[in-house]
Amino acid sequence: MSIPTDFLERLKEIAGPAYVITDGPDLEPYAIDWRKLFPGRPACVVRPSSSALVARIVQACHESEIALVPQGGNTGLAGGAVPDASGRQIVLSLNRMAAIRNIDPVGMTIEAEAGCILKVAQDAAAAAGRMLPISLAAEGSATIGGVVAANAGGVNVLRYGMSRNLVLGLEVVLPDGTIANGLRRLRKDNAGYDWKQLFIGSEGTLGIVTAAVLRLLPRPKHSVTALLAVADPDAALRLLELVQDELGDQISAFELISQTSFQLVAKHAGLKPPIAEGEWFVLIEAASSLAGLREAAEAMLGTAFEREIALDGVIAESGAQAAQLWALREHVTESEAKEGKSVKHDVSVPLTSVPRFLVEAGQALASGAPGTRVNAFGHLGDGNIHYNVLVEAGHDAASINRIVHDVVAAHGGSISAEHGIGQYRVGELERYRSGPELEIARKIKRAVDPQGLLNPGKVLLP
Repeated sequence: MSIPTDFLERLKEIAGPAYVITDGPDLEPYAIDWRKLFPGRPACVVRPSSSALVARIVQACHESEIALVPQGGNTGLAGGAVPDASGRQIVLSLNRMAAIRNIDPVGMTIEAEAGCILKVAQDAAAAAGRMLPISLAAEGSATIGGVVAANAGGVNVLRYGMSRNLVLGLEVVLPDGTIANGLRRLRKDNAGYDWKQLFIGSEGTLGIVTAAVLRLLPRPKHSVTALLAVADPDAALRLLELVQDELGDQISAFELISQTSFQLVAKHAGLKPPIAEGEWFVLIEAASSLAGLREAAEAMLGTAFEREIALDGVIAESGAQAAQLWALREHVTESEAKEGKSVKHDVSVPLTSVPRFLVEAGQALASGAPGTRVNAFGHLGDGNIHYNVLVEAGHDAASINRIVHDVVAAHGGSISAEHGIGQYRVGELERYRSGPELEIARKIKRAVDPQGLLNPGKVLLP
């Protein structure tokens, strides 16, 4: 059964005929996720230009009981922003709503519409002498609305927290088309429930984020980037403790990268680390507005060598060299894709459990899925490891997920650290979240979206 013609005509009246896509190749970019794992068939794509138009579209869907899937940059890794294959869901693209409404360099806030590209917001903040510290690989295409809806993480979570920590206010269109305007720039607001927290990380299942006020930070005047080789993840943890002792809250990134990762980068991107080869590597970035950061970093590196925590290491001598070190990390995912098929896991465990998790997961895979290879890398500073399993034909993704996630659960971890649940992990969530936790989530969903029309099949099973 297709969408009624009169409903499509109503959408065209609201958004304008040019902004309702119903067929042809123009639908294709909206119909499948970035990883090409979840092809869908949207009834149409609607591209409104304002929050008021979003509200009218959502109201029309509410009245006609038509399911709606919000979409930003469509860069998510869990299939959370694409429709199913029924042809009965419409995609609401927010990419025309890209304005930066306000920047306050003194109050250190930025207000941006949902379709604003993250990199555009970062550059606008930089032009005002401030910093928006959400940094991720897809920042050139991810949108502010998607970042908020997914509670995006990235390399700077160690210092600045997840996106949730930077959201001061939201404008949200509710499932019946009502606009909830909470675009306040307040650092302190204890007047009642903090309802915006429901929508941060909800992946568009409770409401449509149309604009956000985000907290900015002072731009640091000094930064240091270093790459070190360590013997194993236990040594990496000892290094993290040392770096925290010596550099304190100046650390913004602490990335753990396996030898396998750098081998893939060398093979497919032609990049090699400028230090002696080791089993594991750590990429560290620290930033400060005070002088003396480099001297402190050099002293820390010396101590790491004296205590035999680090086997080799280098500190970037310039911004260009720092960019070259980061390029090694940034090419890992792309290089893995060129190597072949992989089963990806975005997991987190308590920091002190990371070494045991890596050992036990490797042992479990060797027993349960022989012939696979592990490509592990990620944000050790916050316990988030991207534990990707390179597979050949014949390996079953579901069984590999079960093997890895069982080890994660045994360590009290999470099967989704920063990528979200979407449709990719929705079945797994049912296994690894307790019954009372899931019931709380379902009660919230039923209360806010009783018809179940917003992004159905994502985050929670019906």
